Amino acid sequence: MIETRSLRQFLVLAQQLHYGRAAAALHMTQPPLSMAIQKLEQSLGVALFERNRRSVALSPAGAALLPVAAKLLEEIEQLPALLQSAAAGLHGRLRLGFVSTVGYGELPQWLRSFRAAHPGIALALREATLDVQLHHFERGDLDAGFVIHPPGAAPAGFEALRISVEPMVLALPESVALPRAPAAALALLLSEPLVIFPREIAPSLYDALLSFYRGHGATPQIAQEAIQMQTIVNLVSAGMGVAWVPEGLSALQRPGVRYQQLQAQVPACETSLIWRAGASPVVARFVEHVRAALAQVPKARAGKRAGAVHNAPTSRPSTKRPMQR
Repeated sequence: MIETRSLRQFLVLAQQLHYGRAAAALHMTQPPLSMAIQKLEQSLGVALFERNRRSVALSPAGAALLPVAAKLLEEIEQLPALLQSAAAGLHGRLRLGFVSTVGYGELPQWLRSFRAAHPGIALALREATLDVQLHHFERGDLDAGFVIHPPGAAPAGFEALRISVEPMVLALPESVALPRAPAAALALLLSEPLVIFPREIAPSLYDALLSFYRGHGATPQIAQEAIQMQTIVNLVSAGMGVAWVPEGLSALQRPGVRYQQLQAQVPACETSLIWRAGASPVVARFVEHVRAALAQVPKARAGKRAGAVHNAPTSRPSTKRPMQR
């Protein structure tokens, strides 16, 4: 192992190319400096300087070591500031998971402003459903994640920051003609084939939707399952059925698809940012950044948005023909 002191002594001598001046710059006498350089050369097995009675010059090995030594000493000098920055959550890496629906809200703006405010933090993004995120949390591959679930049902064992609560709406083909009477329209929609995500990727939200059907005396006729919300909407566009999606996803426009709000007590979807208790300072920085951004959302757009941290227990009628089934 090469000591930092030995590298510094070598660097000063390489700059001065004079033992007397180098010793003075290092606040030591010449004999100890000569011995230190000889010891360094012995440990490396090469001569770093070419000496004679009149001059001192760098050897080829010494010339090769010079830029490396300078860089190492510079990094060592910067190390305390780097460590203090990391301890304060200003330097490091944030591995962030997110469900696709969050991308239609403020997430892109939050990421952009976070990067601008914290250039020392590298962001590693992973689009993943709730079940996949939980798997990566268990493996230690994820630091925080945006997930969806029924209100108040964030995954157990996590701290959570509520991002939004919004009703679910129906994405349906434009060919579906709805009766004017709300009760008849609801009965028709609940009888349509259903495109839905598999239960394992969001069990509590899946169960809430099925409970809504049962509460209205209906049994969902599942026509197709798909993981990504974009894929689900595309399947609706293809006429394979109707689908429940968070209201915010209505920003996703597809030919032949419209979004219908129902006059009923429909299930709601909560989006949360989750992380483990005792997470790194970098995670704390991101959580506070998102909380501050939520506080800046205008009241007209905020709706039911909130920024409270909690510990999770561990249209008009269409005149087009009905959809063929």
